[in-house]
Amino acid sequence: MSTSEILFWFLSVLALFSAIMVLVSKNPVHSVLWLIVVFFAISGHYLLLNAQFLAIVNIIVYAGAIMVLFLFVIMLMNLNKGTEPQKNIWMIFSGVISGGLLLWIFISASISAGDIVGKNALLKDGDIGLIQNLGKVLFSEYALPFEISSVLFLSAMVGAVVIGKKN
Repeated sequence: MSTSEILFWFLSVLALFSAIMVLVSKNPVHSVLWLIVVFFAISGHYLLLNAQFLAIVNIIVYAGAIMVLFLFVIMLMNLNKGTEPQKNIWMIFSGVISGGLLLWIFISASISAGDIVGKNALLKDGDIGLIQNLGKVLFSEYALPFEISSVLFLSAMVGAVVIGKKN
């Protein structure tokens, strides 16, 4: 086994274990911290695929900003045993059915993906995930959608300020 394969399997086991701990943890703050570990493991996978930009954006946006927002919301809600809703048997049943259907979709997708077998991702060579190529495509082929999304984000920020402003 090469070093990249060992690192891939380590990051995969870490991501799966951390994702299970997100679901199993009783304390919501611990769940958020485990979710940060999941995001770092996914960023490690991006680095293995030579997508440095995606790895950095994943760490900055998700592990940084979104998780801090989740922690603030959890701390402001002041969750304790008295405020937690009681689990109904229908909630558990629907969760098991939803999880089973998702597992069925994953298994059927992996079975039908026969044309992918034998193809390898470029790990250390190639220029697929580099920022320079992303910038060229973003500002040439996708310039109009990029500008429209920037106007949408600007209007969302202005709307958030207007909604949050006190009378």
